[in-house]
Amino acid sequence: MTDALFKAVEARRDEVVALTAELIRFPTVNPPGEAYTPCAEYVGAYLRKLGFETEFIRGEGAPGDTDRYPRTNVVARFDGRVPGPSVHFNSHIDVVEAGEGWSVDPFAGVVKDGKVYGRGACDMKGGLAASIIAAQAFMQVYPDFPGAIEISGTVDEESGGFGGVAHLAKLGYFSKPKVDHVIIPEPLNKDRICLGHRGVWWAEIATKGVIAHGSMPFLGDNAVRHMGAVLQAFEDELFPALDRKTTRMPVVPEGARRSTMNINSIHGGQTEDFRPGLPSPNVPDACRLTIDRRFLLEEEIGTVKKEVTSILERLKRERPKFDYEIRDIMEVQPNMTERDAPVVKAVAQGIMEVFDREPGYVISPGTYDQKHVARLGHLYDCIAYGPGILDLAHRPDEWVGIDDMVESAKVMAVGLNILLRGGAQ
Repeated sequence: MTDALFKAVEARRDEVVALTAELIRFPTVNPPGEAYTPCAEYVGAYLRKLGFETEFIRGEGAPGDTDRYPRTNVVARFDGRVPGPSVHFNSHIDVVEAGEGWSVDPFAGVVKDGKVYGRGACDMKGGLAASIIAAQAFMQVYPDFPGAIEISGTVDEESGGFGGVAHLAKLGYFSKPKVDHVIIPEPLNKDRICLGHRGVWWAEIATKGVIAHGSMPFLGDNAVRHMGAVLQAFEDELFPALDRKTTRMPVVPEGARRSTMNINSIHGGQTEDFRPGLPSPNVPDACRLTIDRRFLLEEEIGTVKKEVTSILERLKRERPKFDYEIRDIMEVQPNMTERDAPVVKAVAQGIMEVFDREPGYVISPGTYDQKHVARLGHLYDCIAYGPGILDLAHRPDEWVGIDDMVESAKVMAVGLNILLRGGAQ
């Protein structure tokens, strides 16, 4: 019956292309959260036509949720003829800004040369479309299947997922007994299974000073110079130490198999909002720095934080007038699903049958919504698997291959058969 599944997917080749292109045409840019509701409604209407029961859940109270930009999520469920396990395909519908450098309209859903182009094509509207086609094919071939299939389109993954999967997980949408297995069709290549991600700690460091006239800086205390000392200490001490740390996690690309920290932003001095390029002639009394620390399974979050705070405390002892504050923004533990987990083995079998080779097993350098499934839903049978090349995400002329979507849908359909029917013919 694998041949029947594959033929059912192939018969929907044009459908997966049209669906992907239509999804791209919703400019669901985050921030601020444009077009979330019409995109979610489109997905819901599409799935209702297939017999799914659909509901819309707004991420009320989440960052960015307003009446103008509501955090609208769609969750659809199709119950089989008899009770059994549930498989949930979760895709985020939000995309990052288009940016410059495109040769095509980023929100036109252009189809050419065997690819669908557009912002979100790869990350991850092509994956959402492939999961829907996989479910359709499986339901056609096995109409009497046991259990349930769920498909969701959620928001805000690009900004942490708090109005999307995190909100739904708090409400029980990603916990047993409602859901047993979760597949997130992120673009990590069609023949690889992503088992999880590195940990992350975002924090804001603020240095303090005393305002004074810029012509007499000796009468004040320069917070920007204090932050310069912080950055220098990071360069001399912290960054070399992080680069020496390695992991057993199969993180891709190779450079991410070490601990890393990025300086996301720095803001100091008086505002330039009204006179760009011409700040007030004052000694800056405040400076803020945002750090993005990615850490490994072998590291403890307490140690990760202490590496930073110990430098700040030393500067406080050694540097005259130095003072600081540090504020946690987000922390997520590293996550790695074991290779013998049911969802891993099911998708691995699908990759074997489609590509006739063992899958690659990888870990994402950055987090994605698996973090909320694990930490809030306490559901650990979860992976990322989908079409698309990770390196294309967030770049100009982003695209997803049509063949890649079709082949990934075949893998997902085999996975559904194994997880819901035990792989019976």
